[in-house]
Amino acid sequence: MDPRAGAITVRKAYAIYLESRRHTVAVKTWMTDAEMGRLMSPTLGNLHVGRVSDREVQRVLDNWSRTYAESSVRRFRANLSGFFSWAVRERMRIDNPVARTRVARQRQPTQGMLPFIESELEEVRQTVAAYDDHAADVVWLLAWTGLRWSEVRELRVGDLIEVPIPRLVVRRSAPETVDAKPTKSGRTRHVPLPDHLLPVVQAMADGKEAGELLVMSSSGTRLHAARFKRSIDWSTTGRGRRVHDLRHTAACLWLAAGVPASTVQAWLVHSSLQTTQIYVHYRGDSADRAALDVLNRRGSAGGARPD
Repeated sequence: MDPRAGAITVRKAYAIYLESRRHTVAVKTWMTDAEMGRLMSPTLGNLHVGRVSDREVQRVLDNWSRTYAESSVRRFRANLSGFFSWAVRERMRIDNPVARTRVARQRQPTQGMLPFIESELEEVRQTVAAYDDHAADVVWLLAWTGLRWSEVRELRVGDLIEVPIPRLVVRRSAPETVDAKPTKSGRTRHVPLPDHLLPVVQAMADGKEAGELLVMSSSGTRLHAARFKRSIDWSTTGRGRRVHDLRHTAACLWLAAGVPASTVQAWLVHSSLQTTQIYVHYRGDSADRAALDVLNRRGSAGGARPD
């Protein structure tokens, strides 16, 4: 370790570290690193790199845990650990103080999936249409295709195939603030379009070239989640659901219509059928329904009856 190198403050050293990674990591990773730099407390940022102990790092993590979700704090901890590992390689210190810290467990229950049933979805579509007809069509598209928000943002007109089977070809995704990239699975998939959805998608493609964006905002700009939700008051019209719950809705609607679980797996591009079975269990399988019928018939065969 070079004592002079370790005399630089954490904040200044972090700026050097951040710049060294600008062209060596993904844009989203770099932006997360930059976000952590903004969240760094003055107490830690003003310390010399060589003098930071695990106690200071633990205090920072504990403070973050009071404000952010556990998953976010774990991500920040990983970024902070990467910084101090870099500091060790640069001989600013002899060890990584983050290695001796932990992230506090948060006991708040996580929000599970909350799909719409078909009648409820139709009501939501009508409510959203009162704000914006086009936005209602976007909600309808998400709920019947199971596409992720990032995938819908990157759909092109040429991804709409009508012969021999109407379908969307999902090739790429475009998370907000990040350049377009392959889908989460890295694979291209085909999602068929039912008859009641096809005219909606055809209207979105009408008059556009093959390379243009298929789904856009009402004003003709690229979709942006916060702006989209604000324009239709999604916190109210969405009945407590997340936009991602529209993907869960699609899976449940398909299963309810009799689509085999293996086909739903392919349309959602799940890596295993076990993942798709989550939706089967959520809806209840044939064994659950048969058992419920037995319970509902209790007493009809001479057993105990309610008074």
